[in-house]
Amino acid sequence: MFSTWIGVVLLFAFFGLLALVVIGASPRGNTYEEKRAKARVEKLQVAREETTKALTTYAWVNKSKGVVRIPINDAMKLTVAELAQKPPAPANPIATPEANPSGQGIAPAPPGASSAPAASAPPAAAKVPVSPSASPSPSAPADLLPVRGKTP
Repeated sequence: MFSTWIGVVLLFAFFGLLALVVIGASPRGNTYEEKRAKARVEKLQVAREETTKALTTYAWVNKSKGVVRIPINDAMKLTVAELAQKPPAPANPIATPEANPSGQGIAPAPPGASSAPAASAPPAAAKVPVSPSASPSPSAPADLLPVRGKTP
């Protein structure tokens, strides 16, 4: 009976030693993350090369329409030269409504509409002037959405 116990213990020790040898011989560390990092670096390098090429070379964008791509430095020089030739203008001018030739403050009727004036149209004397701050900006959206964390 004692020899059976010694045999079992030796068998467990043998398999334990075998497991340590196999695990010890395997390479340490995880190369999966290193491979992914190397792939990301290569993709980033390719993307930067493509971007640099697109920003610094001439190429056709649409040959049938005659649209080309020029280097960004040349485009900036051309834009600055073009803007230098234009006189300065006020930013975002406010368009005021023009008076009707008949002297009334009513807009002309669209074609095909009745030529009789509307009964609810105010007379020219009752016309309320529009202040510049009350008129909407042509470039502003119709309704503004609130931004989280910001107060008006």
